[in-house]
Amino acid sequence: MKRPEPVAKKNGAELNVDLRETVAYLWPYLWHFKSHVMAAMLALMGAKAASLLMPWALKQIVDAVDKSLQPALYLPVFFIVLYGLLRFGSVCLGEIRDALFGRVTEHAMREVGLRVFKHLHSLELAFHLDRATGGISRDIERGISGLSFLMRFLMFNIVPTLFEIAMVAGIFALTFSIWYAVITLAAVAVYSAFTIITTEWRNRFIREANQADSSTNTRAIDSLLNYETVKYFNNESYEADSYDKLLAHWETAKLKNRLSLLTLNSGQAFIIAAAMTVMLLLAAQSVIAKHMTLGDLAMINAYLIQLFIPLNFLGFVYREVRRSLTDIENMLALLKRETNISDAPDAKALIVTQGHIRWHQVDFAYHRERPILQQVTLDIPAGSKVAIVGPSGAGKSTIARLMYRFYDIDKGRIEIDGQSIHAVTQDSLRRAIAIVPQDTVLFNTSIRDNIAYGNPHAMDVDIDQAIKMAHLEPFIASLPDGDKTVAGERGLKVSGGEKQRIAIARVLLKNTPIIIFDEATSALDSHSEAAILEAMRDAATGRTTLVIAHRLSTITDADNIVVLDNGRLIEQGNHRALLALKGRYAQMWALQQQDEKISS
Repeated sequence: MKRPEPVAKKNGAELNVDLRETVAYLWPYLWHFKSHVMAAMLALMGAKAASLLMPWALKQIVDAVDKSLQPALYLPVFFIVLYGLLRFGSVCLGEIRDALFGRVTEHAMREVGLRVFKHLHSLELAFHLDRATGGISRDIERGISGLSFLMRFLMFNIVPTLFEIAMVAGIFALTFSIWYAVITLAAVAVYSAFTIITTEWRNRFIREANQADSSTNTRAIDSLLNYETVKYFNNESYEADSYDKLLAHWETAKLKNRLSLLTLNSGQAFIIAAAMTVMLLLAAQSVIAKHMTLGDLAMINAYLIQLFIPLNFLGFVYREVRRSLTDIENMLALLKRETNISDAPDAKALIVTQGHIRWHQVDFAYHRERPILQQVTLDIPAGSKVAIVGPSGAGKSTIARLMYRFYDIDKGRIEIDGQSIHAVTQDSLRRAIAIVPQDTVLFNTSIRDNIAYGNPHAMDVDIDQAIKMAHLEPFIASLPDGDKTVAGERGLKVSGGEKQRIAIARVLLKNTPIIIFDEATSALDSHSEAAILEAMRDAATGRTTLVIAHRLSTITDADNIVVLDNGRLIEQGNHRALLALKGRYAQMWALQQQDEKISS
């Protein structure tokens, strides 16, 4: 079966996402809570109406206490109370709006986060072998935060602020002079153009800072995960120096970012100050000429302050929108990335009746210029134990990966009970197979939880039975906290032999018809190996078993032993038959026996 070509790596331009694409992506999450969105919009409209009426109420208050307009002064209680109510209403309705839309935002963050998480698990093994975990985690974290920002501010800040600008300009033109509206719109236009141009210029510094942040985080996580290796080679200083170099690059990038932000903020402040100065000069001259009242001057000043505060915030919002779009580029690129391994359109669930595995003339290569398996044909009868042996690089572990369909083969066919594994769903295929890997990685939870991972829905009695069959009871009994003992990150608190037994208990709990042991004893001492072999034999009873082995002494009881060399099947048979053949297997056996005598 032909493996599809890998997805070509997208260049920088192709990874960019624009505002329209982001809004289209967010819309389904918004519309899912349309009642909340509509109620929030009503609250927004009420808050904006109150904001627009406040300067008018302030004018009435000032004119009422202006002695030049009316000698008999009176206290404008109605307008004072109205002004207070309008100010309260503006703030209160804004809080109601945020509370209503908060539900929408939080649900969207949950859905997006879950979608990215599930998509990452759907990508092929090759992606995860090449990925940088720390960088991806930062990309996802910043991307989800960016989406949240866009959802809140696009709907409740940018559009309403533009609406408010238009309304204020209309009020100025109808109430005072067209020049006030012209100055207002001109200032907004200059401000917007300056903000857009400068923000686009400084966007490269944001990207550089983000990249430096991701690289620094990736290096830190990689170093901490390899804590023991660092200690083995006394490389603490080397790790610190490497990390400091990345931090220095991050510091420089952040400095450039901050200086460019200073340029942007200063320019925006100058434009706002210039517009307010010109308009207040015009208004003051009109008051002196008795064309306007002090209340009019106060109203103009209040509108200017009320207008330019959100306009200044609009500049911040635009900068943050651009930054958010930059932040979500990598996250949306992850979602756009299509997996190279996918179910066929007509894929059906695998039905295992016996567990008979057949390989027909299978070819496979990770890279086309370096073949790994060539013309491999295997027959693994149901309930039998078949071992795969051979030198390092012969392709042994690749067989396990192909059985799980972590990769697609280049040519040939792999069948389970007559069903091609490429014609069935990946989920049903992997439910039928359990594996004890060479390097068992545990979660940083209790030993019992790690065993239960084989079947998260298993009953306690089933977990206890798996512990017993894996011969874990003495080990667990020796621990102060028993099976509640935390295994540590990647299982660092548990020895190699105990980790392998936990892996066997997982396999037993999963209870599959097919089991793979991928060099499960290669890193163990003789005592641990003997205990693990006993547990392996118990686990394999009644199941089709594929054992990938380095130590030939562990597979002498196999029904069939397959010898691989340079990706080709060169010999097969049981232990005695292969020794009698005096071929490659016999040579490997003699060498290992000699090594064991020397080591003993």
